[in-house]
Amino acid sequence: MLDRRSLLLAAAAAPLATSALAQGRGYTLGYMLPLTGEFSQYGIRFRNSAEMALEAFNRANRLGGAPVRILYEDTRSDAREATTVARKFVDNAEVVAVLGDFSSSASMAAAQVFAQAGMPQLSQTASHPDYAKISPWQFRNITTQAYEGPFVARWAHGNGVRRIAVICIQNDWGQSVASNFDDAFKALGGEITSTEFFNPGNREFRTILTKIARERPDGVYLGMFYEDGAAVLQQKRQLAMRMPFYATSSLYEPKLIELAGPQAAEGLFLATSFMVTSPEPHVRAFVEEYTRRYGSEPNSFSAQAFDAVNIMLQALTRAHPDVTRQRVRDELARTHDFPGVTGVTTFDPQTREPAKTLARMQIKEGRFTLLQAQG
Repeated sequence: MLDRRSLLLAAAAAPLATSALAQGRGYTLGYMLPLTGEFSQYGIRFRNSAEMALEAFNRANRLGGAPVRILYEDTRSDAREATTVARKFVDNAEVVAVLGDFSSSASMAAAQVFAQAGMPQLSQTASHPDYAKISPWQFRNITTQAYEGPFVARWAHGNGVRRIAVICIQNDWGQSVASNFDDAFKALGGEITSTEFFNPGNREFRTILTKIARERPDGVYLGMFYEDGAAVLQQKRQLAMRMPFYATSSLYEPKLIELAGPQAAEGLFLATSFMVTSPEPHVRAFVEEYTRRYGSEPNSFSAQAFDAVNIMLQALTRAHPDVTRQRVRDELARTHDFPGVTGVTTFDPQTREPAKTLARMQIKEGRFTLLQAQG
């Protein structure tokens, strides 16, 4: 054990790199997420999963009596607010690493601050290809659009789709959805009949859908979240559009079917790394505990957050007892074969990109149904 004088000297020597354990109070993680605003439902799910993971970790006493706590800061998934929160975490000497944000835009804005200050950042959902390229301090445990876009492009093309229209939300993430899918589909010899963007919060898609219907594509690809997706599917049915619709994994949410209605949602194809009906024991345990605690089943966002927190806690454990921001970053980079509820995760030590798998799903008879697992 270090004496009090040694502890004070260590804290003074590296005030932003030493953990709160050096002061005898355990470790602190920051979590930046949208708890208010348009995307608050995602932030609430992130916090739910984080609390589940944290409570189980602290009960297991894996750090010899040193507890871990998480500081939650609301960013509304706004890039400007995310920058402010990032500076707040950087200036807090007790925070050794940060989780979040939700959107690529907010995550990338915060990343600029963390890159300069040397703060490890692990986002559960930032899938813009450029996010992890910002600096050696950025990590994510979700597949990027550089992987998901070509995955769905090959799937649709393999199903006979040769001409396809694309509808995406107008933000950094939506831009990356469109560009990665478009490039991959064209490389297969396919044609993009049009790429349509809509502003966040918009729920009126009839003009876009009517334009697409006149182009008569073989299919449509959606890059958006489930509230937008539900509106698109409802209006697609009202316009009697018969071509197949494909979507990003962000539409895997039970409420999508509830909001759109089973008939409107029927037939939608989408990719995912998490399946709530998985027979895997650790996935079933997560689903049952989440449902018991919060009164609803977890979705892919819940699962991504659960894995992200546990990956961070694993890195913290490996760094213990000499925990600094640098040590946590280095241990995150060594993450290998982490057995999460979204599959096994390994970070490339150089790019910090995750090696993961995706599955193919379709909504059939009002339920998400697994079609084919992919490696």
